[in-house]
Amino acid sequence: MSKKLYIKTYGCQMNVYDSEKMATLLGPLGYTTTDVPDDADVAIINTCHIREKAEQKVFSDLGRLNLVQKRRLLEGKDTIIAVGGCVAQAEGDHILKQAPYVSMVFGPQTYHRLPEMLTQLLRSKGQNLKIVDTDFPIESKFDHLPQQGESALSAFLTIQEGCDKFCTFCCVPYTRGAETSRPVASILEEARHLVSIGAKDITLLGQNVNAYHGSSHEKKEWGLGRLFYALAEIDGLERLRYMTSHPRDVDNELIHAHRDIPKLMPFLHLPVQSGSDGILASMNRKHTVDDYLKIIDQFRDVRPDMAFSSDFIVGFPGETDADHKKTLELVERVGYAQSYSFTYSIRPGTPAGVYDLQVPEDVKDRRLQELQALIFKQQMDFNKSCIGMSLPVLFDKDGRQEGQLIGRSPYMQSVYVDAATRHKGEISLVKIEKAFQNSLTGHIETVEHVLPCANDKGEGASQSVSARA
Repeated sequence: MSKKLYIKTYGCQMNVYDSEKMATLLGPLGYTTTDVPDDADVAIINTCHIREKAEQKVFSDLGRLNLVQKRRLLEGKDTIIAVGGCVAQAEGDHILKQAPYVSMVFGPQTYHRLPEMLTQLLRSKGQNLKIVDTDFPIESKFDHLPQQGESALSAFLTIQEGCDKFCTFCCVPYTRGAETSRPVASILEEARHLVSIGAKDITLLGQNVNAYHGSSHEKKEWGLGRLFYALAEIDGLERLRYMTSHPRDVDNELIHAHRDIPKLMPFLHLPVQSGSDGILASMNRKHTVDDYLKIIDQFRDVRPDMAFSSDFIVGFPGETDADHKKTLELVERVGYAQSYSFTYSIRPGTPAGVYDLQVPEDVKDRRLQELQALIFKQQMDFNKSCIGMSLPVLFDKDGRQEGQLIGRSPYMQSVYVDAATRHKGEISLVKIEKAFQNSLTGHIETVEHVLPCANDKGEGASQSVSARA
């Protein structure tokens, strides 16, 4: 009888990737995944330490899992509760003190040892053993991870971890460690494997993914741009994406890759955090607003249809109304397809947490509402700019309604169509008819020639030559 594994994941796509690998690692021990905590013999919370609310939710979830653990114990069933990820890395011993029913705590660099840790716990049944493994091991965890056994049409592939930038608001350098890059051969091998089991759309992941500098078979370092040229040669791989990038690590080779490689989607998540040079300096971002805008313009010079998303922190210590206004001006200048914005929250151990001039919460909230109103308007405007265009859409899900399919555009928009199931798993051209805040609708058509939709400034727009099937 198989044992059940429940994993709840917080945070970024890298955590999603890590959770998938955890499930694969525990498969040989007889564990199959479940979405129901009450069925779980092992329950893992894979945590994120970036924002305060995510951390608070972890302890709420642990409390609920403890209730499940007690109910199952009355039925004669054991439940092992574990905490992984960045909160575990930062607060391992504190977790065990606050939640003594947790048996195992492990950081994001040690989950490749999960089978060994779990086996040790099972063998020590009745001894109340607690395991905390938050070291930064000498060996790379990627050298010990198994290949994925099955794949969705869209897959994640981590190529880089850690951060050397030390932004004053961020805990990543302390929880994920220094920047490290996987060897080229390892990445190409995993990408080919993902394609062989069904993936057509692969997103490369890293804390600073464009800081990638991996060793090649020629014993030379490759940057991210060079890696994309090699990945694009893989038969069956239709789309390439990457996130999250840092403006300091954008180079000409990456820009040229967007010019030269049709498989590389014209969409880039490039966080700027603020539109004020003073706040950027206080954040230790190591770039100015002008630096950022020049990068945006360089991408648009080679790909007029390029679209962008970003991250913004509102209410950073010392931020004035004038600084906030500069952020709004930057957003107006760039014109984003979508963006993510949050109020600043203190992360323990980070320099900004002890800065003077912490911004009052009501001021943060007011500024956030102003910024989000502008961001949401731009997102809607971008989606509307796609009406009348023909977009290649990878259909990967059934819709809620019968006879409906859902797919993703090159710009990560959800696209809904009424279509036969034979289109599932295919990239089909869709004539966009309606736009909503987070999605598009249209119909599948036969197209001889098509250009991607306009960016949010209206550049690159062109009607396709098409005939309805």
